[in-house]
Amino acid sequence: MRNKFIEFRNVSFRYSDEEPWVLKNCSFEIYENEWIAIIGHNGSGKSTIAKLMNGLLFPQEGEIIINGQQVNEETIWDIRRDVGMVFQNPDNQFVGTTVQDDVAFGMENRGFPRAEMVKRIEQNLTAVGMQEYRLTEPHRLSGGQKQRVAIASVLAISPKVLILDEATAMLDPKGRMEIMRTVSNVQEEYKLSLITITHDLQEVVQAERVLVMNKGEIWDEATPREIFAKKEALREIGLDVPFVAILTDELKQAGISITNEPLNQEELLEDLWTLHSRT
Repeated sequence: MRNKFIEFRNVSFRYSDEEPWVLKNCSFEIYENEWIAIIGHNGSGKSTIAKLMNGLLFPQEGEIIINGQQVNEETIWDIRRDVGMVFQNPDNQFVGTTVQDDVAFGMENRGFPRAEMVKRIEQNLTAVGMQEYRLTEPHRLSGGQKQRVAIASVLAISPKVLILDEATAMLDPKGRMEIMRTVSNVQEEYKLSLITITHDLQEVVQAERVLVMNKGEIWDEATPREIFAKKEALREIGLDVPFVAILTDELKQAGISITNEPLNQEELLEDLWTLHSRT
């Protein structure tokens, strides 16, 4: 049984006393080595959750526990050693003149020995498929390549949690696929907790669990398959339904008895082939 790594206990937050609550009495848990997706429409509170996890914000009500410590001003630097974060725009995270300089930056700030830095630069650029670009200037990279370097920079300091906050929002479909493939490989290799925050339901199929936010509250919490089954309800709270789910409904309405809720094209094709084999 896995241990709890992050706990939100009745957390509420707003940016000022004059503004409405962005989060309202939110409670949930994230476990070691778990991949969880947090989804919701713009303004639902999901990115605020990410900033609270990393100590960029502090709750007005409730408490947040990470790796056994309450998040506050005294523990913030310990928390940030455990929690790494990749933002929507990778350009905001680049500080080095070359890719390897950027990956080295966080380690330099933490006083890593040079030999260990060299080893980790190679290891983490290899993990995200960017080792051939180590001497490249970051501004010469594509959007997807920049995000992979940003991920490598965070991994270099050995976090126990990796948060991707809308990390694919500025990418084209190919770039999004590359990043999701990269984070899947990284999560499997490094055995860390992975939190992907997005409004795109296509990106959550690989997660073990999905947390759905709506108007600052937890609307639902379930597996991707269980969430995708609630198509109409998802539309009502402003979330697009994946194409595979739409196609599955159309096939059912046409009299094709698909019993499962396919998560992707491969599962849908397998279901159709099984039906065909029986006829």
